[in-house]
Amino acid sequence: MYKPNEMTSVTAVLEKLRQKKMDNEFRWTEQGFTADKGKVYQPEELKIIKVFRFEGDSDPGDESIIYLLEANDGLTGYSMDAYGVYTTQDNEVEYNNFIRKIPVEDREEQLIFEV
Repeated sequence: MYKPNEMTSVTAVLEKLRQKKMDNEFRWTEQGFTADKGKVYQPEELKIIKVFRFEGDSDPGDESIIYLLEANDGLTGYSMDAYGVYTTQDNEVEYNNFIRKIPVEDREEQLIFEV
C-alpha cells in the first residue's frame, strides 16, 4: 500500500520507480530526450506526470528535482537534475527550455504508484 511519507528522498523515489518498472532515465541530448530505447522524444511526445523536489537540509548540493515523464508510446521514466550551479546537464539552458515545453499533467502519487 502507498504511504505518502515514503517519498522523502531521491533514493526512495528512484527505488519506487524501479519497483514499478518506471525507471527509464530520459537523458537530454541536442535532439531531445532519449531513454536508451533508440527513440528521441520531443516535448509534444511527452507529459510530466509528477515533479519531486528535494532540498538539502544543510548542503545546497543536495537540492534535486525529478520529473516523472510519460511518453505518447507508453514509456514511463524520469529525468533528474540538480538546481543551479549543481546541475548535471551539459547545457542547462537548453535542458530547462526543453522541460518547459513539456505539458504538465500533475497526477497524484497514489494513482501513479498504486499496486
